[in-house]
Amino acid sequence: MKRYFPQITLLLVAILAYGLLIPRLGFYWDDLPISWIRYQLGAEALTRYFSTNRPVWGLLYQVTTSVIPDEPIYWQIFALIWRWLGAVIVFAIVEKLWKGKPRLALGVALLFLVYPGFAQQWSAFLYSHFFIVLFFFLLSYLLMLRVMQEPNRYWKLTALGLLFSALNLWMMEYFYVLELMRVGVILTALRGEAMSLRERAMRTFKLWLPYLIVFILAILSRLFIFNNQVYGIGLGDSLKSAPLETIINLARNIRFTLTLVLRDAWMQVTQLPNIASAESILNSYYVVVALAVLVLVAGLLLTLREENPQQQDSRAQRRYFASLSMTSDSLWMIGLGIFTLLLSGWPFWLVGFVPSLAWPASRFTLPFMFGVSLLFAGIINLIPWERIRIALLVSLVAFAVGKQFLTANEYAQDWQTQKDLFWQLAWRAPSIAPDTAIIMNEGALEYYADNSLSPVVNWVYAPEKRGEDIDYVLLYPTTRLRSDALPKLEPDLPIFTEYLAGQFHGNTSQVLAIYFMPPGCMRILDPDVDRVNRSIPEQSLMRFASRLTNYELISSESTAQMPKPYFPEPAHGWCYYLQKADLARQFKQWDEVASLGDAAFAEGLRPADPSERFVFIEGYAHVGDWSRAVELSAESFSESELMSAPLCRLWERVEAETAENAERDALSESKRIEALAEIWSLLTCNP
Repeated sequence: MKRYFPQITLLLVAILAYGLLIPRLGFYWDDLPISWIRYQLGAEALTRYFSTNRPVWGLLYQVTTSVIPDEPIYWQIFALIWRWLGAVIVFAIVEKLWKGKPRLALGVALLFLVYPGFAQQWSAFLYSHFFIVLFFFLLSYLLMLRVMQEPNRYWKLTALGLLFSALNLWMMEYFYVLELMRVGVILTALRGEAMSLRERAMRTFKLWLPYLIVFILAILSRLFIFNNQVYGIGLGDSLKSAPLETIINLARNIRFTLTLVLRDAWMQVTQLPNIASAESILNSYYVVVALAVLVLVAGLLLTLREENPQQQDSRAQRRYFASLSMTSDSLWMIGLGIFTLLLSGWPFWLVGFVPSLAWPASRFTLPFMFGVSLLFAGIINLIPWERIRIALLVSLVAFAVGKQFLTANEYAQDWQTQKDLFWQLAWRAPSIAPDTAIIMNEGALEYYADNSLSPVVNWVYAPEKRGEDIDYVLLYPTTRLRSDALPKLEPDLPIFTEYLAGQFHGNTSQVLAIYFMPPGCMRILDPDVDRVNRSIPEQSLMRFASRLTNYELISSESTAQMPKPYFPEPAHGWCYYLQKADLARQFKQWDEVASLGDAAFAEGLRPADPSERFVFIEGYAHVGDWSRAVELSAESFSESELMSAPLCRLWERVEAETAENAERDALSESKRIEALAEIWSLLTCNP
C-alpha cells in the first residue's frame, strides 16, 4: 500500500482542489455549444463543427460523448480523473529522471496538479479533452524513458510512445512545440552515464529519431494536407514588412508571458478570501481545505525516504556527497524547466496571442505547467534545510488548493445564476417564435460568452430541432454590434450568425431585448419605458436595444422544455411572480397581474430593483386600486430618483389606457384623477 501513497496523495489533493463542489457545478463557456451540438444536433453536426478546427480531436469527442451522458456531474468527475492522471504521469516521469527521489518527484507532481495559473478546470466538458491530450503527450515521454531502462522491449514501448505522441500532435496545437522538449529529457536521463560527448549525442539522437520523424510528418500534414486551421501563423507577414519591430515585440511578448506564468500566477494564491468574520471563513471552507492539504502533504513528504547515492562511513562525507547530489539534481531540474518554458509558448506567440490569467485566456498557461513545476521544485530543492524545503512546498500547494477551491465556488455560483436566467425566461416566455434574436446585456455572468448561451435558448425552445438551421440566437450588443450578427440597433436589418454546425438567419424586427443583473430579476425590456431608464447603464447599449422588443414573438402556449441539467426548478420567489405577472400584463390580464402582486407581497417578497414594481403598478392601476399603484410608485422613486423618467412614461401609458373605462364611472374617474395628480406632483412629470 505504501507504494501507492504518492498516487493516493495526488488524488486526495485533486479532490480537495477540484472535487468538493462537483454536485453544484455545471456546464460553462464552450461546454454548452459543443455539448448542445453533440447531444441535440447529433454526431454529424459535431463532425461539421470540428471539420475546420482540430478534426482528429473531434473524433475524441465522438468517443467520449457516446459513453458519457449530457449531465455535468459525470463530466466534472471525468475531468478531475484526467487532471489527476496527468499528475500521476508527471510523478512517474520525474521519478525516472531523478531515481530514488520520490519526495522530489511528488513535489513536482503536486505543483503541476494545482498550478494556479490555469483556473478553468470546471469547464469540464471542454477541458477534460485537453487533459486527455496532455496525458497522451506525457505518457509518450514515460514510455520513451522506460525504453531506456528496458531495451529488450524497445519495439513495443516505442510503438506505443509514437502512437501517443502522434495523437498529441494531430489532435491539437497546445503541446505541439513541447515535443522538442524530448531532447532535454533524454539528456537529463543520460546525465549520470559515463560516455563521451559524441556517444552521448549519438545515443540522444537514436532515442529521439522515431519521435522526430513523427513530428516532421505532423508538420508536413499541417502544411499540405490539413492547412485550414482557425488560427494561422501570423508572424510571417510582419517579419517581411517590419522585421526588427516584430522581433522586439516578440521578445516583449515572451518576457511578459514568462513573468505571467512564473510570478503573477503564483501571486494569485495570496489573494485570501474575505475574513471579516469567523463565519465568513467557515462558509468559504478555505481554511479547512488549506489545512487539510497542509497536513496531508506534509505528513506524506516526511514519511518518504530518499535514497542516498553515496554510502560513506563518515557522516560528514555522507552529508557532503548528498549536498553535491542535491545541487546537481536541482540544477538539472532547473535547466530542464527553463528549456521547457522556452518551448511552451510558441503555439501562441507565433499567432500573436498573449496569455493571460483572466478568463478565458488562462487556458494558454496549460503548456507551461510542467516547466513551471520543474523550475519551482528545482529552486526549492536548492534550499539546504529539509524542513524549510518541505514547509515552502507544502505552503505553495496548500494555498494553491485554497485558491482553486475559491474559484470553484465562483463557478458554482455562476452556474446557478445562469440556470436562474433561463428558468425566468421560460416563466416569462413559455413559447418564443422561431428565428428570434435575444439581445442581452453583458456582465451578469462571469464564465459565459453570448455564443455560450445561444445553445441553451435553442435547447429550451427547440428541443427537437435537427439540421443546419438554428432557430434562436442570443447576442451581447457590446460584442456583436456593427457585425453581421447585429449591424445596428435599428429595425428591419438582417441578422446572420455562423455556428459551424449551423446558421441563424434573423432580423432586428424580430428581437427580444432582456436585461439581467443579479440580484435583480431577468426583465424583457419595455420599449416605451426602458428606453429612458437610466438605471440601465448606457454602455450596456440595452436602453437602445429596448426599442426593438417585439412582444408578439411571445405566446402563452407552453412549449419550452428545460434540459435535464437545469433541474430542479428554483423556488417560486419574487422573480417567479414578476415573470408570470409580466406575461399576464402582455395579454392585458390585469386581474391576474394584481392577484400575483397580492400573493408576492403577502409572502413578504420584495424586489431587488425598483423597476421590478412597474408591472404591479400598472396592474393595480388597471383594476382600480389606485392607492396601491401610487404607493408602489413612491417606493420605487424613494429607492432611486433614476426611476422618475421611466415612471413618468409608465404612468403616461396608464393614463391613456385607463381613460375610456374611467369615464364610465364617476367614482373611479375621481380616484384616477387624484392618483394621477399625486404622481405628477411626486415625479415632476409633464402630464
